[in-house]
Order: sequence, then structure tokens, then C-alpha cells
Amino acid sequence: MTLFQDFLDQSKQCNRASQRSYESLPYHPPNKKYKIIHNALIIPNLPAPLHYLNFHSLIGQPNSPIFQNNSSSQSHGVDIATVLASTSAQMVGHLHTYSIQNECSFLQDKFQFSDREQITGHFPEFFVEREDSELSFKLKITTTNTISHFLKIRMSLAEYWSSLCLCEGEVIYKQQKIHIKQIGSFEYARMVNFPYVSYAFFTYQIINLENNRQLLCMQIRNETNQILQSRMYLKDGVKGQTEMFEDNVAFNVDRVYPKIKTPNGQHMYLPREFSWACLDHDGCGILVVAQSRGDFKFGVGAGYVGSFSYSVKINNQEEIGEGGYCEYIDCRSLRWQEQNKDDEIYNSNANFVPFMTKR
Repeated sequence: MTLFQDFLDQSKQCNRASQRSYESLPYHPPNKKYKIIHNALIIPNLPAPLHYLNFHSLIGQPNSPIFQNNSSSQSHGVDIATVLASTSAQMVGHLHTYSIQNECSFLQDKFQFSDREQITGHFPEFFVEREDSELSFKLKITTTNTISHFLKIRMSLAEYWSSLCLCEGEVIYKQQKIHIKQIGSFEYARMVNFPYVSYAFFTYQIINLENNRQLLCMQIRNETNQILQSRMYLKDGVKGQTEMFEDNVAFNVDRVYPKIKTPNGQHMYLPREFSWACLDHDGCGILVVAQSRGDFKFGVGAGYVGSFSYSVKINNQEEIGEGGYCEYIDCRSLRWQEQNKDDEIYNSNANFVPFMTKR
């Protein structure tokens, strides 16, 4: 089964090969083949009250529960562009939905979302800007060859990559100006418009570490709780290297907030305390213990973004911080969200291939 999965998804091979130059990465607006385009900028570990900053755009809506956000627009899925721009601080205008045909313009070097947000530039420099009375920013993004590949489906049906980047500029939150110079993650994905993608659970965390390093953690499951992908990526901006960890990568939610009902009508539990572990028999490896700040904001697909405090132990070195970044979407049935420990034994042994078909 693992061999079949690796045959369909070549991201593992890409991560284990020599580092690929950002100049060879795909980056373009929607076209006839790729109706679904995702752009993101994520900057963790910022000073209070920000703690993090994200810009998350999705052009089109993939046919998967975790991507569907039907609460803010009645437009047809192929005409919807959603933009989420948020920080940890209290916000009400972080999510906006646009008509692609009437309100957006997408060119090779400029993605324009109405008169509020835009991404301009080309490798290695991009500018991400937002003009809004609540949260505005103008940031210069310098990408690097320290890259991680989350997804690369054969025949170029889908691809999702992340580049460690340097972010510099000004953020204005309610008239308070904050200058930032920090590493972040600049991300891009493209996908053909599959009739259905079986993803039902998605969580993604980013932590900036000392010495220009960055830790990324991701897990994806389907509707029956089978693990499709569970990985950690450790990026070293000084060495220009990315290590991917996939064997025995465990994600656990130890405490949750009370059950909520999302604007989409989905019942969901959000994590209060959670952990990641990738350890050998001697206890060496990576261990993350995190506690959510409770600042979750709806709008990343059908789920939420927020921040957390953490302790990260890599072999014998420990770091503690306050500005980890979290994306969390859980569209599984409540049976799986409220599972017991016996179910965990079954899930830990699951390794299934996501089924996707092309229109």
C-alpha cells in the first residue's frame, strides 16, 4: 500500500532528493488545466498582540469537505475566491469572499483581490499587501531554496510546496504600526478540479526556531479517520536544507474546547492542548507540546486558524515560545472526533491512499 501511495504522490521523493531551486517551482494564476490555486504567507512568532500573521488565499473551491466554505457566498464554486488575513488579536473582518469574474484579476506577476489584497512579483521577491481599516500590511517576501514539498501527484494533477522566506515590512493593526523582520513560509498549491477529494481532517502547525530554523507539522485524514499523511519538516535556513520525517510521526489532541458549530453548520472540536512526536527507542528525535491561545478564527477552508504556546525538544535541545501557528479543520463525523483510545490503535496502523478522480 505504501508503495502504491508513493507511486501516486511523489512528494516524498522530492523532499529526499537534492534541494530543488525555487526557480523551477510552478507559480502561475488559474488556467484551463488548474482551476484551483492557493497562495499563502505565514509568519509565526511575532510580538504581542500579533503572535502570528497569515495571508491565505484560495481561488476556486476544491470538492472536499475541508475546503468548502459556503457560509459567506452563494456564488458557484469555480467563481469563488476567499482570502483570510488574520493575527492573534481580536478581529471581525479577517475573511472576505470575492467573485473571481467580477472582483479579481489574476496575472502571472499580480494576483489582485478587489481593492483590498494583492500579491505581486516573481521569484525570488514578492510583495504581499492589504489595505483595510482593521488590519493592513505591506511586506516584502524573499524566497529561498529551503523548500518542502507537501504534495506532488503524478501527471502534474496537483502540487503543494512551501519555501522558507524572509519577511520584512510594516503591519498596521487598529492604527498601531509594527515593523517586522522575520522568517516565514511562502506557499503555493495548484490542483485540477477533481470531482471529489476524500480529505476530511487537516491540521498544520508552523514554529519558528532559533538559528533561522523552522518546524512544520502536518496530518491529513479521510472521512473514516484513516491517516493519509502525517509528517514533520525541519528547515534549516543557514544550511539551506529540509529534513522530512514520516515514520512514526504521531499527532495527539489531549484536551479540547467545548464542541462548536461552524458557520458552515459543521460540528467541530478545537484543540486546547496537543502534541507531536517523532522519537526513536532512545527518546531522541522531535517532541512538540502545545497549548492553544484560544484565538481561533474561522475561514481557512471549513476550519480555523489560531496560535499557541509551545515547548519543542529536538534531541537534547529545548526551545519554548509563545507564537506557534495552527490551522485546524475537522469535518469527520463526531464518532471519530470523540474516539476512544482503542480507536487510536487502529488509526496508528492506517496508511491509505487518497482517492481522487479527474473530471
